[in-house]
Parts: sequence; structure tokens; C-alpha cells
Amino acid sequence: MVRALQEDYRTAPIPEQDRVMLNYVAQLTRDATRITPRDHEQLRAAGFGDKAILQITLIASWFNYINRVADALGVGREEQG
Repeated sequence: MVRALQEDYRTAPIPEQDRVMLNYVAQLTRDATRITPRDHEQLRAAGFGDKAILQITLIASWFNYINRVADALGVGREEQG
């Protein structure tokens, strides 16, 4: 399962609800300005309520933020020089 998710979550054997959530998170990560009410409607149609949509958005955004901070500070990279 982990390998399938690493290769491509879109073809991994996961529930459709998870796939819809990951589609949203991927778009949020690529370009959050392109998120529209239609994206939220797709999440609702998959069974997510407004509270869950907020939680998904906050958690994904926090991870994106923390990863960018770590990247900017070189955290986890070998010292180059």
C-alpha cells in the first residue's frame, strides 16, 4: 500500500473518499489560489463536512508551511561546502 501511494495515489488501492481528499490536498499544495467552491463541493459529495474540510485544509497547509521553512533553512539536507 505504501509503495502504491508513493508511486501514484491516483492509482493506489484506496477508498474513493481518500482519493478525493488527496486530489484536494495536491491542488492546495500546487496552487491554493486555484481552489474553488467546486473543490469543496467534491469533498462534500465524498462525505466530508465543513469541519472536516477545514481540518484537511489546515493540516495540509501547515505541512506545506513547515516543509518550506525547513527547505529554506536547509533542515534535513547534508552540509554542502
